[in-house]
Amino acid sequence: MSEFVDYLSLCQQRINAYLGSQLTTPQPRLERLYSAMRYSVVNGGKRVRPLLAYASCEALGGQAEQADPAAAAVELIHAYSLIHDDLPAMDDDDLRRGQPTCHRAYDEATAILAGDGLQALAFELLAGATHWQPATRLQMVQLLGRAAGPQGMVGGQAIDLGAVGEQLDLATLESMHRHKTGALIRAAVQLGALASEHVDDAQLAALGQYAESIGLAFQVQDDILDIESDTSVLGKQQGADLARDKPTYPALLGLDGAHRLADQLRDQAISAVDGFGPAAQRLRQLADYIVQRRF
Repeated sequence: MSEFVDYLSLCQQRINAYLGSQLTTPQPRLERLYSAMRYSVVNGGKRVRPLLAYASCEALGGQAEQADPAAAAVELIHAYSLIHDDLPAMDDDDLRRGQPTCHRAYDEATAILAGDGLQALAFELLAGATHWQPATRLQMVQLLGRAAGPQGMVGGQAIDLGAVGEQLDLATLESMHRHKTGALIRAAVQLGALASEHVDDAQLAALGQYAESIGLAFQVQDDILDIESDTSVLGKQQGADLARDKPTYPALLGLDGAHRLADQLRDQAISAVDGFGPAAQRLRQLADYIVQRRF
């Protein structure tokens, strides 16, 4: 396990350095905007999505440097979504990653623009990565656009906002989170595979099954931690979902049932990459990490 922890640390250092290099201020008048963008991206974070992109690329025989723009793009989309989710018009949160949320540290207008800027930069990184074939870049842009847009993350957030106070059944709750959280996790895995430029349709489908399961497991564990963890560990307000009367897996299944579901989903994810052999060991370890994390 210590060897895996070292791997996590190296990947986190790698993506942090790459993200930092993409967020330098090009002119003085943009300093406040870029400062808000950097604040929201480099200020902590588990980097689960970039880790999945790197591990997926390596499972296909690729090298980490091949996946840098893909790993960064998916993290930029994630960071933009957090900025906007925290706004008063959405979840109205004051704390993120143990620090004031972007609109509290700066102001609402700057936070909105910072999120917009991060989203645009994500697609710029994919389109401008000339070490990939043009067809690969086009496929990546389309894949990330679908995952981030109304058929993915944005659509899931819209469903979530409309479901506050409602009693959802398990199928509806899963559908919401396959959009809101799962779509971007699936994109991270598939973008990493595409970055290797050695993936076939069958492998991409298997990785999609892995990502579907682990993306849902990630959300189940988030819901569990909202109950079991505390604010100092989470870096955001513990119990926030409960306070807002949001539909969650523990509310629907009970805490023990939610734990069992997370374990089942992890096992499904690991089974999905059986055909990759030892090359997918990092993906298996990440599946365990996602359901065992405490923040």
